[in-house]
Amino acid sequence: MKQNVTQKLISSHLLEGEMTPGEEIALRIDQTLTQDATGTLVMLELEALGLDRVKTELSAQYIDHNMIQEDYKNPDDHLFLRSACRKFGLWYSRPGNGVSHPVHMERFGLPGKTLLGSDSHTPAAGSLGMLAIGAGGLEVALAMAGQPFYLKMPRVWGVRLTGQLPAWVSAKDVILEMLRRHDVDGGIGRVIEYYGSGLEHLSAMDRHVIANMGTELGATSTVFPSDERVREFLKSQGREQDWIELVADEGAMYDDDEEINLSELEPLIALPSSPGNVVPVTEVAGREIYQAYVGSSANPGLRDFAVAALIVDGQQAHDRVSFDLNPTSRQILENLANLGLLSKLIHAGARLHQAGCNGCIGMGQAPATGRISLRTVPRNFPGRSGTKEDAVYLCSPETAAASALTGVITDPRTLTIDYPRFSEPDSIRLNTEMLVPPPSNGQPVELEKGPNIKSLPEFDPLPETLTGPVLMKVGDDISTDEIMPAGAKILPYRSNIPRISQFVFSQIDETYYDRAMKYQEQGSFIVAGENYGQGSSREHAALAPRYLGVRAVIAKSFARIHWQNLANFGILPLTFTNSQDWNDIDQTDELRFENLPEQLQRDSRKLTVTNMTNKKSYQVEHTLTERQIDMIRAGSLINLVRQEA
Repeated sequence: MKQNVTQKLISSHLLEGEMTPGEEIALRIDQTLTQDATGTLVMLELEALGLDRVKTELSAQYIDHNMIQEDYKNPDDHLFLRSACRKFGLWYSRPGNGVSHPVHMERFGLPGKTLLGSDSHTPAAGSLGMLAIGAGGLEVALAMAGQPFYLKMPRVWGVRLTGQLPAWVSAKDVILEMLRRHDVDGGIGRVIEYYGSGLEHLSAMDRHVIANMGTELGATSTVFPSDERVREFLKSQGREQDWIELVADEGAMYDDDEEINLSELEPLIALPSSPGNVVPVTEVAGREIYQAYVGSSANPGLRDFAVAALIVDGQQAHDRVSFDLNPTSRQILENLANLGLLSKLIHAGARLHQAGCNGCIGMGQAPATGRISLRTVPRNFPGRSGTKEDAVYLCSPETAAASALTGVITDPRTLTIDYPRFSEPDSIRLNTEMLVPPPSNGQPVELEKGPNIKSLPEFDPLPETLTGPVLMKVGDDISTDEIMPAGAKILPYRSNIPRISQFVFSQIDETYYDRAMKYQEQGSFIVAGENYGQGSSREHAALAPRYLGVRAVIAKSFARIHWQNLANFGILPLTFTNSQDWNDIDQTDELRFENLPEQLQRDSRKLTVTNMTNKKSYQVEHTLTERQIDMIRAGSLINLVRQEA
């Protein structure tokens, strides 16, 4: 049978199930990736599971999110993660070494392998011909313990690329075009696989830009072939021996088809406050800006910074504009300096930040209230920048740099300079020293726990009957940033579930925590619209509500990772069989489920919930497997694993 690249990757790692879209399959995981915003919980989960040493071929822990050290909490967690890497056998990327995704691509990415990461942008590694998937931390912990990763077999969406990008248009505009066409839920249940003659003109790091933001489409992953451009990248990293060719068979088919002629693209921009709100830059040109921000996991390559440097060379950023430079790896920072590009940026007024996620996750670089911030980051959900009344636009480095000079949103094609095409040198300076390998021996290592690190809370099994109030009713496309905000104030409590739970839904309703605590023991519900839980993979957005007593979320539809995270922590993810019923339930209504274990086992997958306030009943349904039903009945996946052990 002729196979595309995605099918080859899945079939070579398939442990259970059949490759039929929608059916549950289990995959062998070769590598894992964790970062510090999610990794502390993963390490606590490994401790709870009693793991001695990871069973994967390679696991790496990165310090890239929580690097602001305004008190003891973040540095304490860095030491905890370092000790956990030594105890469990992971690579440790030191603070300041860079963002997980480009560093993993530079040092560890291998064509033909699987990668599971507790970060939703893990699919960026698909740029190298890997099957890379973002997941909740608990699933990553189980993969590190040698367990399979379960998911529903996705459809494979083939996107044929033809032509070549014109001047002033780059890889960011390719993925923005996909979002313009399909919005933030167009990729749900799919792996996007790019192929065609246009690939010849996209470097491996260009492909990283596209694969990274495939997550914003809701896709399970994004896959590129491992071809000559991937070989060139690995050679530049001193790893040419790791390259293998992995391409689709001639005549391979796809479940869905699309075509993009790269030659026809123009500079695009996503307006606040959704990555799917995309228009041509020409439609909004002239709007006054406060900030222009270059960097992040979505535009992490040497080329992205080099083009910005050449655009601003010899000029000054507008005096009203904060021109922020966010290096994505120490290696890239060193090469910008060696090539004389960093000095061009600094002279033009760029504000240089440490290599890491920083402003993308609300860790510094917050914009002024209500003022426009142009960013090359992957997301612009409300308040994610650290400013509650923000106005974040997503764009390419070309558009950001051009606008930094003029002080208004600027179509870069209107600049009076020639487009500075940049080709990476054949030889670059490599930096491997800040990656600490795991110890070769298995000697016991004591975990270094600061006072902010608390053990995971215990959760009780699913009761026969659930009765409680709807404490939160929300609409469509609610992100995990809105459920469990990040930022410098909140994320330092990532290892302290009771404390971080005080911020659940705080951007929507600051009274939620106090109201929820009254029903912590009894239980409560959330009612939501379409695509509930889009965005970050952070399992705190399920774990913290569970701590506050949430036992079920009834939505019109869910984002994939959050749906699984809810189940992992014993929260029932249910959907309306009639979406109009959403209109009939008000916040504070009391809902009641009876005979829950029996209802969950029905072949129809339908349950009845009664609204005790208006005396109406509704049918809801689930798509849980027997394995997932067992974990919810046990109270959490950890409880189930302990029972089985």
